[in-house]
Amino acid sequence: MKSAPQIASVTLAVGMAVLQLSCGDIPADGKERPTPEERPAPEEQPAPEEQPAPEEQPAAGQNVQNQRPEQPSNPAGKAEATPETPAQPPKQVSKSEEEWKKILTPEQFEILRKHGTERPWGKVYDEFKKHGEGAYHCAGCDAELFTSNEKFDARCGWPAFFDASKHENIKTLRDTSFGTIRVEVRCNVCDGHLGHVFTGEGFDTPTDQRYCINGKVLKFVPKAAAGDDASKGKGK
Repeated sequence: MKSAPQIASVTLAVGMAVLQLSCGDIPADGKERPTPEERPAPEEQPAPEEQPAPEEQPAAGQNVQNQRPEQPSNPAGKAEATPETPAQPPKQVSKSEEEWKKILTPEQFEILRKHGTERPWGKVYDEFKKHGEGAYHCAGCDAELFTSNEKFDARCGWPAFFDASKHENIKTLRDTSFGTIRVEVRCNVCDGHLGHVFTGEGFDTPTDQRYCINGKVLKFVPKAAAGDDASKGKGK
């Protein structure tokens, strides 16, 4: 049996151990904790990678360059309305087929250079009927051919004129294609096919002629842009 001093000594030792555990100087496994000088320095964490800044979005209404490829000015080959009077060409305009293809739409090339014909009653015809005063130029060389003064509604599905405004820019040839005899109309400057001219059909016009012209090969210049000279009558 232990004496009272021994019991007090054991109790004091146990109390000191409990106190050390609660303060954290000795871990629960009984091993000593390293001092602050002995503790290894914490490993450095790598800095987070910089994220690229998001691309700025264009403001509403702001133009974006190279957003879409340029479109041809007249991709459908429909009747053009030119805001300014084109410069009149020299006496003759001659180009290779490849050069014509670069400046004409496929439909214009087929009509002017291959003697094709557009379908009647199309959008071009509807636009032609709505045109006001002005002049009509060749889509191939810009030569003036007709004006609104010679225009009339022949109800044939194609633009019609009873005369040319610049006779020196028009020429006619005998056409025997399709087993018939007709009179072909060409531009006298670039030799482009325009259509045909018919006589004696009974229209109430000064000439009783009908220049039946493909609208897709005409450039319309309103009188405001063309000036008074474009619609002062025929320059014969």
